Amino acid sequence: MAYKTMTAEEAASLIKNGDNIAFSGFTPAGAAKAIPTAIAERAKSEHAAGREFKIKAITGASGGPSLDGVLAQADALEYRAPYQSNADMRKGINAGSINFTDMHLSMTPQYMNYGFLGKFDWAIVEAAEVSENGEILLTTSVGISPTGLKLADKIIIELNEYHSPKLRGMHDIYETANPPYRREIPIYTCSDRCGTETVKVDPSKIVGIVLTNRPDEVGGFKEADAITTKVGENVSNFLAAEMKAGRIPAEFLPIQSGVGNIANAVLGAMGSNPDIPQFSMFSEVLQDSVIDMLENGHMKFASATSLTVTSPKLKEIYDNIKFFHDKIVLRPQEISNNPELVRRLGIISINTAIEVDLFGNVNSSHIMGKNLMNGIGGSGDFTRSAYISIFTTPAVAKGGLISAFVPLVSHADHSEHSVNVVVSEYGVADLRCKTPMQRAELIINNCAAPEYRDLLRAYMASVAKGHTPQTLSKAYAMHEAFVKEGDMHKAVF
Repeated sequence: MAYKTMTAEEAASLIKNGDNIAFSGFTPAGAAKAIPTAIAERAKSEHAAGREFKIKAITGASGGPSLDGVLAQADALEYRAPYQSNADMRKGINAGSINFTDMHLSMTPQYMNYGFLGKFDWAIVEAAEVSENGEILLTTSVGISPTGLKLADKIIIELNEYHSPKLRGMHDIYETANPPYRREIPIYTCSDRCGTETVKVDPSKIVGIVLTNRPDEVGGFKEADAITTKVGENVSNFLAAEMKAGRIPAEFLPIQSGVGNIANAVLGAMGSNPDIPQFSMFSEVLQDSVIDMLENGHMKFASATSLTVTSPKLKEIYDNIKFFHDKIVLRPQEISNNPELVRRLGIISINTAIEVDLFGNVNSSHIMGKNLMNGIGGSGDFTRSAYISIFTTPAVAKGGLISAFVPLVSHADHSEHSVNVVVSEYGVADLRCKTPMQRAELIINNCAAPEYRDLLRAYMASVAKGHTPQTLSKAYAMHEAFVKEGDMHKAVF
């Protein structure tokens, strides 16, 4: 091997307090694991000795327990961006002990390139192969890795033999130039490729190689229940009706789907709907359900930045890599989430809301307006430029004590101007080209839980009239009722 091999502990000893580090990973897929764990242990030792030790960490999106979890538990983070989904990380962010910036995922590599996130001391990246001339074959995600590898002063590679070098050819590494030199991205179908199989770096920047053999820490999702199944069916039937009406072309359009149980239910319903033809996916994350749909022929191609699949499903891919090589491509998130491509390809975006207000504004990141859940992620990248933007949510939470449909969202991630369609288990509200009053009526009648409809109608009857009828002193009465009494039903208008 042309590079120095070292232990994770030796690698961690090179990191200094305050260092700005770009880590690989988009979800736990492809995330660095051994070195972050060793950095966390070093932080504990430094703190025990009375010395300050915290780093700044930028990743593609969330990381696994051996990145986000261990660093948060060790109080080793001065700053974190752009997204997370770890309970310990979330606790630290909401307590104010971890400085966190919630950021559109397509913008993260750009902000790195523009210098908005400062100088990068290190890139710590997982790879399946590294050549003597500095060609790095990434593993199950791309994320910000190409940008971090380019910008960082020094590089450490986790060479993970768990991942097959047969991945070569599945990545398409392409980076845009900074303005004013940026050109169009030459991708015109989901399966187009315009880049390289590997990331090329100056070999002299590679300080060392840490040898590992660790699977991605990707957990499974719950099986669809009656509610998520019904949400999926409602989305599927809406899209089939749109195609029948001629508003979606007969060959259909590419789909972007978020992560989680509802996303899996939606994709499953689309695959089993006889009126929806075989389609492609242009998204950020591929889950087990996507692999199943590629195998059974319901999906013809999938483009993303992350292969976020369980270990058994990843083994299935590696064992049948020839089949998947011409059906999957992994791109940098600057490309997978790029609004230019979303608009050009006519992506139908399907994402999950925490709450939706009566006029179509969506909160997808905060609980009761103040506590971060996970973050905006890539939902805004797709929603703003989608052919049709869809948000799904169960109508209630906490056993019915919270309504997902409220007079005014407690935190706004997606404005009414970007949200086309809202779907719950009760039905579909098509908000396209509707007035605020029409949107409110559709959301109450079609999507809100029946036990909350009269309460929402009472709010509408009580508000000051205007183009968007709203009374600020009453707009958060349902939220306040939950905070004070634990039940939104107790709101009074």
